[in-house]
Amino acid sequence: MSQQPSAEVPVKHLQPSVGSIAAHRPHTVAAAVPDLDPGIDADVDAYEEDGSGTELPSGRFLDREQSWLAFNERVLELAEDPTTPLLERANFLAIFASNLDEFFMVRVAGLKRRIATGVATRSASGFQPREVLEQIWTRSRELMARHAACYQQDVAPALADENIHLIRWGDLTDKEKARLFTFFRQRIFPVLTPLAVDPAHPFPYISGLSLNLAVVVRNPVSGHRHFARVKVPPLLTRFLEASPQRYVPVEDIIAAHLEELFPGMEVLAHHMFRVTRNEDLEVEEDDAENLLKALEKELMRRRFGPPVRLEVEESIDPYILDLLVRELKVSDAEVYPLPGPLDLTGLFAIASLERPELKYPPFIAGTHRDLAEVESASAPDIFAALRERDVLLHHPYDSFSTSVQAFLEQAAGDPDVLAIKQTLYRTSGDSPIVDALIDAAESGKQVLVLVEIKARFDEQANIKWARKLEEAGCHVVYGLVGLKTHCKLSLVVRQEGDTLRRYSHVGTGNYHPKTARLYEDLGLLTADPQVGADLSDLFNRLSGYSRRETYRRLLVAPKSLRDGLVVRIDKEIAHQRAGRPAYIRIKVNSMVDEAVIDACYRAAQAGVSVDIWVRGICAIRPGVTGLSENVRVRSILGRFLEHSRVFAFGNGGEPEVWLGSADMMHRNLDRRIEALVRVTDPAHRAALSRLLETGMSDTTSSWHLGADGNWTRHATDADGRPLRHVQEMLIDARRRRRATP
Repeated sequence: MSQQPSAEVPVKHLQPSVGSIAAHRPHTVAAAVPDLDPGIDADVDAYEEDGSGTELPSGRFLDREQSWLAFNERVLELAEDPTTPLLERANFLAIFASNLDEFFMVRVAGLKRRIATGVATRSASGFQPREVLEQIWTRSRELMARHAACYQQDVAPALADENIHLIRWGDLTDKEKARLFTFFRQRIFPVLTPLAVDPAHPFPYISGLSLNLAVVVRNPVSGHRHFARVKVPPLLTRFLEASPQRYVPVEDIIAAHLEELFPGMEVLAHHMFRVTRNEDLEVEEDDAENLLKALEKELMRRRFGPPVRLEVEESIDPYILDLLVRELKVSDAEVYPLPGPLDLTGLFAIASLERPELKYPPFIAGTHRDLAEVESASAPDIFAALRERDVLLHHPYDSFSTSVQAFLEQAAGDPDVLAIKQTLYRTSGDSPIVDALIDAAESGKQVLVLVEIKARFDEQANIKWARKLEEAGCHVVYGLVGLKTHCKLSLVVRQEGDTLRRYSHVGTGNYHPKTARLYEDLGLLTADPQVGADLSDLFNRLSGYSRRETYRRLLVAPKSLRDGLVVRIDKEIAHQRAGRPAYIRIKVNSMVDEAVIDACYRAAQAGVSVDIWVRGICAIRPGVTGLSENVRVRSILGRFLEHSRVFAFGNGGEPEVWLGSADMMHRNLDRRIEALVRVTDPAHRAALSRLLETGMSDTTSSWHLGADGNWTRHATDADGRPLRHVQEMLIDARRRRRATP
C-alpha cells in the first residue's frame, strides 16, 4: 500500500483560535465514579495537579461542519469506486443526496438561525457562523458537482451497459411515448395542480424537498407571458418504467405534457427546481401532554421553514431564476445549478432492482451460537441461555429477529414475566417490537415504554406509536424535560420460584428490525443482577422522580458519562507513567466533544496510544507534533452503516471495555439520556478488543485522517492488491462458524 506520511503540524504552528480556550476545557469530575482502584485515583489526582493545568494549544479542533462534509465525500468515493458493485454505487449516490438534504435542513439551517438572531459565537474550531456557512457553500458546491458528474458520466452509462437504462424523454421511442401518454392521462394528470402567479395569484408556497416545474406560458391572444408552478406529486414513483429496463424521470413525463395542463396557452419553457427548507424542530416543553401538542404543532410549522438551498437545472432561464431567488428570498450563494435530473435520492428505487449480480453478495444473519444451543422447535429460549452466560450480539452478523426481537416476544408470551420496561427511539412502521409490547400489556403484564417522540424526522411516527401503545394499556412516558431519551434499553422482570430475576438488554442501535439488517450494532443480553438493578434505577429515574446519578455497571449521561470516560482516560496516563499497560481505543459515529478530545490529547502527550475509529464527524487532529503523535484516526464505510460505540482501556493490564448508545457530541453528553454498560466477560472483552484492533489495522481497508483535516483512502497495499474490508472479514467469519459442525 502506498502510504502517505501524516502531515506533522507542530503545536506552535497550529492556527490560533480567536475564541476563548477556557470555553473548551475539560469538565471537572463532579462525583466519584464507581469501580476505580483507590491507588489509581491517587495517581490521577497527582497527574491533574502537575499536568492537566497546562493549557493545550488553540486551533486543535477541526471544524465539525467541514468534517461532516468530508464524511459525505467518503460516501461519494464509494459511489465513484468502480470496484463497488454497480447497484450499490447507485445506492451510495442516493445516500449522499439524502445525507446532504438533512445536513442543509438541520446544520445549515441552524447556522442561518444563529446568524439571524445575532448568536454569533465562534465555534470550537475558531470560526464565526458566517465563515462556516461560506465554507459550506463552497465545499458543498464542489461535492454536488462531483456527485452529478459521477451519475452522468459514470454510473448511468455503466447501468446502461448492464441493460438498466436511465433515460430522458427525448430518448424514448414513439411507442414508449404513446404508452406513457396514456399513463399520464390516467394516473398523473388527475393529481396535478398548476398554480398561476399573477396579481390575483401570489407566488405559491414551495414545500421542502419537493420537485417542481417552473413553467412559462404565453396567451396567444394578448401575447402576455405568465409564470406557473407545477409540483411533482411526491407519492408518484420517481423513475417510471417506459419499457422493460428503461426508466424515465416522472418529471420528464409531466414536462412533455404541459399543454394538457394549460389548454389554449403556448408553453414556452419549463425548468425544474427544488427547495430545501429549515426543518429542525424547536419545541418548548413542560409536561408530556403539552409536549405532544407542541410537537404536532411544530411539525406543521416545519413545512413552512425558511429556505436554505435552491437547486435548479443548469439550463434555467436567467429571468426565471431571478424570479425564484426573489420570491424565495435566497441568496446567490444558496443557488445550486446542476445538470438534470435533480434529486438523485430517487436512485434508491433503482438500487433495489432485483439484479443480485450487481449488488454485494447476499448475506443472511444466523442465530447467535450461544442462543442456537438452546433453540427449541420454533425459537431460542433466551432466558435459559442468559441464565448460563451473557450474550454479546453483533448485528447484522447476528440475527436481530432471533435475539433481541425473540427476547421481547418471549417475554410478552411468558406467563411468569411480570413486567417489561423498554426505550423506543426509532422503530419500523410494522414493528414486531411494538406488537410484542402491546401483547404483553393486553395479557396483564406491566409494560413501561419510554417513547422519544422528538427523534428527528421520526416524530410523526413516534407520536402514532405512543398513542397506540397507550390505547393497549402500556404506561407510556416521554422521558425527562429538556432531555432526549436516546439510550437503548430493555428490562424484563420474571418470577422464578420464590425470587424475581431481571433480564436486560443494553445496545448501541435502535429497536428497529429493518435497519438491524443494515446497521452494524452491538448489544449485551444479560441476567446479571447488577445490570438489572441499574436498569431498574434508570427506568425509575426516567418515569418518576429518582435523582440517582451513579450506577454499578452503567455510565449515564448527562451526569456521569463524560466525566466517567475522562477519568478512565486520565487513569491511562497514570498507568503509562507507572510502566503498566495503557491504551485508549474508541469506536463512535462522531468525535466532537472538546472535553473528551482534550483528555485524549493529554493522554497522547503522556505517551498513551489513542486509536479512534469514527464513521462520521471527527474534530480531533491526529499526528500533530507535541500534541497528538500518538493519536490515530480511521474511518470505515461499506455495505453496513457502522453504528456501534465501544470504549476500551488498557487499565494497567486488566482491560476495561464499555459499549452503549453515546457518541462523543455535546448533544449526547449534555442533552440526552445515554447509557454505556461495562462488559465484564473476558471473552467478550477480548472479542471487542480484536474488533477494534482489526478496524485500526493498516492491513484493513479504511480512510486515514491527517493533521490537516484531510482524509486519505487506503484500499490497496504497496503492490496494489486490495486490502480486506472489516465487514467482509466478519461476514466470512460468521459463514465459517455456521459451516463448522
